[in-house]
Amino acid sequence: MTMQQLYLLIPLAPLAGAVAVGLFGPKLGRGLSHWLCILGVAVATVGSIVVWRDVMAGARFNGDVYTWLQSGSLKLAIGFLIDPLTATMMVVVTFVSLMVHVYTIGYMAEDPGYTRFFSYISLFTFSMLMLVMSNNFVQLFFGWEAVGLVSYLLIGFWYTRPTAIYANLKAFLVNRVGDFGFLLGIGLILAWFGTLDYAQVFARAGEFEGAKLNLWGAAEWSLLTVTCICLFVGAMGKSAQVPLHVWLPDSMEGPTPISALIHAATMVTAGIFMVARMSPLFELSDTALSFVTVIGATTALFMAFLGIVQNDIKRVVAYSTLSQLGYMTVALGVSAYSAAIFHLMTHAFFKALLFLCAGSVIIALHHEQDLRKMGGLRRYMPVTWITALVGSLALAGVPPFAGFFSKDAIIEAVHASRIPGHGYAYFAVLAGVFITAFYSFRLLFLAFHGKARFDPAGQAHSHDEHAADRHDAGHEAGDEPDAHGHHGGPPRESPWVVTLPLVLLAIPSVFTGWTYIEPMLFGDYFGGAIVVRPEHAVLWEMKNEWRGVAAFVQHGVLSLPFWLALAGIAAAWYCYLVNPALPARIKSAIGPVYTLLDNKYYFDRFNDTVFAGGARRLGGFLSRVGDATVIDGFFVNGSARLVGWAAAMLRHLQSGYVYHYAFAMIVGFFAMLTWWVGR
Repeated sequence: MTMQQLYLLIPLAPLAGAVAVGLFGPKLGRGLSHWLCILGVAVATVGSIVVWRDVMAGARFNGDVYTWLQSGSLKLAIGFLIDPLTATMMVVVTFVSLMVHVYTIGYMAEDPGYTRFFSYISLFTFSMLMLVMSNNFVQLFFGWEAVGLVSYLLIGFWYTRPTAIYANLKAFLVNRVGDFGFLLGIGLILAWFGTLDYAQVFARAGEFEGAKLNLWGAAEWSLLTVTCICLFVGAMGKSAQVPLHVWLPDSMEGPTPISALIHAATMVTAGIFMVARMSPLFELSDTALSFVTVIGATTALFMAFLGIVQNDIKRVVAYSTLSQLGYMTVALGVSAYSAAIFHLMTHAFFKALLFLCAGSVIIALHHEQDLRKMGGLRRYMPVTWITALVGSLALAGVPPFAGFFSKDAIIEAVHASRIPGHGYAYFAVLAGVFITAFYSFRLLFLAFHGKARFDPAGQAHSHDEHAADRHDAGHEAGDEPDAHGHHGGPPRESPWVVTLPLVLLAIPSVFTGWTYIEPMLFGDYFGGAIVVRPEHAVLWEMKNEWRGVAAFVQHGVLSLPFWLALAGIAAAWYCYLVNPALPARIKSAIGPVYTLLDNKYYFDRFNDTVFAGGARRLGGFLSRVGDATVIDGFFVNGSARLVGWAAAMLRHLQSGYVYHYAFAMIVGFFAMLTWWVGR
């Protein structure tokens, strides 16, 4: 098999599994269905590793598979761009997806939509691979919309639940806002560059550095600034940046495996990948980079605060994801694209791990998701506990775990940057270190340590207000199916199909940081895949001080971020293990602040009142005035009344008397004669 054939096989293998199981899953049965999907993703994973090794050896590929359509000089094709950036994303996407596929066997064991779920997640893997492997904007947009569609299907997987339908509709609509900006950016590129091929666009980007366009009035705007901001609006929707972040926490209504796959490791990082891929364009606009920096910093800090007040175990991890996506976005804004991708990679492993650990806890507690009803699980679930500890240490940024290296690199890059807004960003990412460590270990201590707050002899009483809805929907196992096959008794460690992915994800959560920091950040790992102008090269400034991994760790443990992380861990330990009454007193003391955080800064209420409520009011007005009054009242009923009036007038002429008709003929004759003589 040639490498070009392998490139084609990698996305098509998951697609084949998705199509086969989607069409014939009930006939194939559960066992054959899940193995078909797992086999497809396993083939893609092995193929991605082979491609990655080939790329690291110096191989590159940029070519079309086939031409979709051609109009004049414009060619729209399906093709692949295989370089270090693509190969890295391929390995991350397929490996995490494979772990989630295996995990799903145990997690969704009792769900009636078992085969449908496997079909969806395999289809998602295909869509994400098409996105990251694309060599043109058309295929990028196809993958972009395809992952959005499959995300919609997965968030609303339990489609009989009103909350799930609300969540997937919310995700769909918010992403349409971002995608509208994304499409405008692609349209500007087509209009000015005359092509949608990456290589041709990037090669000509310098020609348009000074190009201007008039959006309205006489004001002139930089073409590349407007284009990059439009593209980034797409990334704001997909990667859940403020204010387009509101869909991601609600997406936790879907099963936990998709939280790990889509909302931690893959789909939400599509925007990060896209901006890194577009670095030749973004580097030509300091305004766009500054915009990216400020948005990312705001997301990193303010979403981290919300993680502190959440009691749903999945929502804590969801807000953590939002905050870490903010860190990646800040790195993009200060031109540390390599650091953003490095953090994307490490975060994919430990965040997927934390989501799957949360799912393991939930199924052990028979659908319980409230942290206040957990505690003391360490003795019942040792494998889940140790892997959750690894994930929490990586997320908090404690050496030698992966998150320490990628997060510290971003903080140092922001500190070295001179992009407008970098001061605010530096404060945000520094403060975020303490908050991240605090909510990470708050989750760990509340779930696994302290006194058990559940009935060890029976099923925990759920605080989940939707439990009844789920039961009525026919899901015997509720939101979080019990992989053990029982509905009572004390919690037990999850079966191997659940714990094996946890262990395999914990391994890269430990070693990928110190293994890849030097080649990715200070070497030529990405080659020409990422472009940075000399005046923005903050990582190259850091390279001059690079003395190896040991020196980086030594410097890190003596710097402020490390001590902020330790302070956050210590604060969580004191608040939730030593003095558990303290959080309630703090909550009472900062009542208005807690209310603000508990209401998520009122973003949802604002959107529901202004946008959703405004749309409903506008729709009601158009229904009453436009439909009922104008269309029905004037055109439909009005035309009927006009015809009736005209008929009533004309029937007087059709009396049936001969002298009436003779009189009409005479009048008509004289009228015609008068008209003719007058000419």
